[in-house]
Amino acid sequence: MTDAEAAEEPFGTVVRRGLGWSFLSSVATRAGTVLSGIVLARLLSPEDYGQFTVALVVLLILANINDLGLEPTLVRWSGRIEEIAPTATSIILGASFLIAGGTFLGAPAIATALGAGDAAGIVRLMAVSVLVNGLFAVPSAMLTRSFLQGRRATADLTGMVVTLGLSIVLAVLGFGAWSLAWGRFVGNIVNGVLLFVFAPARFRPGWSRAVARHVLSAGLPIAGTLLLAVGLMNVDYIVVGRMLGPEALGLYLLAFNLSSWPVSILSVAVARVSVPAFARLQHDPGALRAAFCRSLTLIMAPTTLVGALLAVYALPATRFVYGPGWAAAAGALSFLAILGGLRVAMQLAADVLTAAGKARLTLLIQGGWILALLPALTVGALHGGIRGAGVAHVLVALGVAVPLHLAALATLGIRPLDVLRSARRPAVAGVAAVAVALGAHRLVDGDLATLLVGGLASTATFGIVAWPLVRLLKVTRRQAVPTTSGV
Repeated sequence: MTDAEAAEEPFGTVVRRGLGWSFLSSVATRAGTVLSGIVLARLLSPEDYGQFTVALVVLLILANINDLGLEPTLVRWSGRIEEIAPTATSIILGASFLIAGGTFLGAPAIATALGAGDAAGIVRLMAVSVLVNGLFAVPSAMLTRSFLQGRRATADLTGMVVTLGLSIVLAVLGFGAWSLAWGRFVGNIVNGVLLFVFAPARFRPGWSRAVARHVLSAGLPIAGTLLLAVGLMNVDYIVVGRMLGPEALGLYLLAFNLSSWPVSILSVAVARVSVPAFARLQHDPGALRAAFCRSLTLIMAPTTLVGALLAVYALPATRFVYGPGWAAAAGALSFLAILGGLRVAMQLAADVLTAAGKARLTLLIQGGWILALLPALTVGALHGGIRGAGVAHVLVALGVAVPLHLAALATLGIRPLDVLRSARRPAVAGVAAVAVALGAHRLVDGDLATLLVGGLASTATFGIVAWPLVRLLKVTRRQAVPTTSGV
């Protein structure tokens, strides 16, 4: 579907369809990742996971800056995309080549600095993956811009199947950390090729100095924000790896992955629709405020329930799903689950700020957040290991990140009181679910029985308290504007 074709359909219909496909893709991807993680946890050691995590951190950081913020700029561009896409293609390809080349040459030093010198080869493979991301960044933006989440879901799920299948096969054959790396690399290529094939429009490299200045002025603040966001969510890996070693890092990675279920399923799905959808409302402050508040209420309902259950049942969930050898990850998971819920809300706030043209504000927020987080993580890991790192994350999020996001939203007319009212019902339901979960934990023996009985009872309690949200969901479905990111 091109921009012109999308414009012919009702806006709410386009957004709902895009969000549905995006949500389906995120759920399926997360389910596949969980299932493969269960298998891989029994084939690989925490140290294997730790070595791969070092390389993955490098990839995540580079993959979020190699396009210099031009992919999201293309998504929210209000003019004719043909005017800027060729120049953007040239800039992204050039930047990706330079970044990947520098990382490839500096891989040994990077791996050593991150506390896993043996991971240098894997870092080099991830550097090559940056080139793959650069090649297919513009087709990816065109799919998102046109709300073609169905095609994107096909590409993402196919890449996921290749990634997970190859990783498991190589792990069985004894490739250790390399099994994860090669699976990720090959799956990334498959995903990129499909994005290129499915894109509604493709562009050859071109150049215009005026266009380059214009798109870079819009894209670089977004790239800076993304870099800080990725650095923010990976600085803990760096600290844990350097201070506690690859084995502790592997345990921490598993805990963080479990805590990220709400973020992976909800925020990723919503972000692919919310930014272009909110962007269309940026000139109507009242509609933008109403859409954000409804979206926040609806997205925080499932997030709060999942986070509450993970926090209370961290130990039985870890032992049952991944085996007794990973039980030490539960100490960090109890606190990181709380962080996962906060991240979903703050990501939605970042989406609306970016869509409204206030990417520089999110850049300042991320900068302040990471400056506060680095010393807190160091102290937490030093005195409390991976559990201490989880505690530090939550304290900084509550004390620094949440207030900064509230202040930034106020510049759009979204008051802190509006946010609190939107989150009130999910929060009350979450407290009730936690109380029931704790009671079941004390009364029921056995990991599986605890998870089943406590999970079902807590979910039922949450549903009863949160039932009025169903009415809000019905209202949202009847109105085109509020559906921008509300399920």
